[in-house]
Amino acid sequence: MTAADGGRPRPLIALPQRFSASASALRYGAVVTARALSAAVLRAGGEPFMMHPGPPEEAAERLARCDGVLLPGGGDVAPHLYDSGAEVHDRVYDVDAEQDAFDFAVARHALAGGLPLLAVCRGLQVVNVALGGTLRQDMGGERADHRHRVHRVALTAGSVVASAMNAREVEVSCYHHQCADRLGEGLTVTGRAEDGTVEALELPGRRAWFAAIQWHPEDTALTDPAQQGLFDALVAASRDHLPTAAAAAGRQP
Repeated sequence: MTAADGGRPRPLIALPQRFSASASALRYGAVVTARALSAAVLRAGGEPFMMHPGPPEEAAERLARCDGVLLPGGGDVAPHLYDSGAEVHDRVYDVDAEQDAFDFAVARHALAGGLPLLAVCRGLQVVNVALGGTLRQDMGGERADHRHRVHRVALTAGSVVASAMNAREVEVSCYHHQCADRLGEGLTVTGRAEDGTVEALELPGRRAWFAAIQWHPEDTALTDPAQQGLFDALVAASRDHLPTAAAAAGRQP
């Protein structure tokens, strides 16, 4: 398993899949990954590992073969996981207990185990809640949310995200109606939209590479080097987790 650039081994990037009620050409429900996400990882020199959601207690063992993690977007996190007494807003959608349990297990193991981690959209929200934070169930309706929006995000100078994107201000493609509210333990805001919405979170002092972003960099990564830079940075950091050549030869994704 080698990359196109000089035959170097591709780091294995865990990409948890999403449950789907249907998919083109399939008769039943499916597990899916956004094509643009896996393509961005492949362009960066990584090997996307489409990880089927399974028992959360097996997440650590399954991630042991991986060199990095990309926690993707998806449906809403169940509100009871961050506010046990809250009523569920009528715009909350696609909540799936099995998906939540697996994603939270993946996030917690990646954070505790020192795996490089890029968390995208729902992924940012999962990480925030996993670290004790909360979410706004809805940002205020269609006029206030960031669904089908392209807008500017200001990044903190010297932050992981700004360094990966080689920029202080970026145009981003968003699709979310929820956002981070109270921050989880250790998290710092390093990117905000013009309306104040948290768009990037980081863990200062964490040795392993980590970035959580609220937008979808895969939407424009093919044509925007700044967005592709996030995937490039994840894969570059994941190379440090590659096993020895002998172990890599016998490893099966």
